[in-house]
Amino acid sequence: MKGRSLLRGLARYVAPARTSAPRARQSAPFIPFAPPPNVWVSLAPFRAVKSNGYINPTILTRKFSSTAVAGVPLAAVKEAVPLVVAGDAAQKKVARWLFGCSGWVFSMVVLGGVTRLTRSGLSMTDWKFAGGLPPLNAEEWKAEFAKYQNSPEYRRINNGMGLEDFKFIYWMEYAHRMWGRGLGLVFAGPFAYYVAKGYITRPLGLRLSALMAMGAGQGLVGWWMVKSGLEEPKTEYAQPRVSPYRLAAHLTSAFVIYSGLFWTALSVAMPEPPSAANQLMLDASRRIRKLALPVAGLVGLTAISGAFVAGNDAGHAYNTFPKMGDTWIPEGLLEMKPVIRNFFENTATVQMDHRILAITTLSSVGGLWLAARRLPLNPAVKTLLDATLGMAALQVTLGISTLLMYVPVSLGSAHQAGALTLFTVVLALLHTLRRPSPASLRALNSSFTMGSKQVL
Repeated sequence: MKGRSLLRGLARYVAPARTSAPRARQSAPFIPFAPPPNVWVSLAPFRAVKSNGYINPTILTRKFSSTAVAGVPLAAVKEAVPLVVAGDAAQKKVARWLFGCSGWVFSMVVLGGVTRLTRSGLSMTDWKFAGGLPPLNAEEWKAEFAKYQNSPEYRRINNGMGLEDFKFIYWMEYAHRMWGRGLGLVFAGPFAYYVAKGYITRPLGLRLSALMAMGAGQGLVGWWMVKSGLEEPKTEYAQPRVSPYRLAAHLTSAFVIYSGLFWTALSVAMPEPPSAANQLMLDASRRIRKLALPVAGLVGLTAISGAFVAGNDAGHAYNTFPKMGDTWIPEGLLEMKPVIRNFFENTATVQMDHRILAITTLSSVGGLWLAARRLPLNPAVKTLLDATLGMAALQVTLGISTLLMYVPVSLGSAHQAGALTLFTVVLALLHTLRRPSPASLRALNSSFTMGSKQVL
């Protein structure tokens, strides 16, 4: 044994010299709050991006899965957000159904805008909850046309309209109403089926029941709005049109239903936010969420102010930009009494409010984007921030173009669709920035505590 040890020692001195410098050992980069390697095993639902051969915890993208979320055990996830049970297949089915219903509501809002811009909303002078068949022969068409001829809109605006022109506006309003009733069937049928199959838990069932009730009430709100346009105007020079207050209520209700459906669909598809994977991203998301919430409120307020612009036909006045006519501030902004009425009924005030809110919204979105540019946010959050800025700029451009071109149907409907698109992107951003569930936070904290002990 001693002889072998001696030979090994001599071999080290007679071995040939290295022809190159010894390869330096690569050390792992220091990452604050980084867990030990065994913790990364629990991040299976994420696709990790490697930097210099090591996983960078600030660059993770979320996969569609309910079996493991952001390193949180399955039991913790189910405890936190028990929305859908029966596995991934059930989760995907319910999520796709809710996204489909959200898209249906989106199309309803756009179709409603086209109906208003073509002045078709007052063509049907009665309403039934379940609806009915359209006129099927010449006699029935004449009867419907006779009802419309007795309305204030026909006598003051469309006097002399022919039957063929009436058919166009009638079909527009009929399609809008029946499209809403179709949504009721598309929502109620699968809802009953998923409840019977046991996919939907009690919290989700209560939420969806409330949304279904709101959808049914939306038809009543729509008729309440239309009925105001069938009343005789107070003066002989006033044009018949629906109440701007009721129009704003109808649009706001549609936005609330849409946001409820879309948010619920996102919650089913992604029970935990992607920021729950990492303490750095969690802290950055918390900072941006505080700024994003008031921006989201500003986006919603601007959309509602647009309803008052539409209700007062304010888009057909002051068709210049950036000035309103020849001045920056038009006359008669506060001529109505009490003063508060000017913000809802005065054409000049309503349009000026909408302009100011639109520019303020764009500036706020730009400030939010700049504030988040250097933070270690999840790539999904950064993508949504970019989309929010781009959509806000496009929406302002659409609004200015619609005003300068005297509100053509194509641009007017695109502007209304753009408002809901911007609102959609902001909702997705808020959902991605939302606070993780307590169970997820506990699991994340315990993982990092365990990692710190192992490092020490």
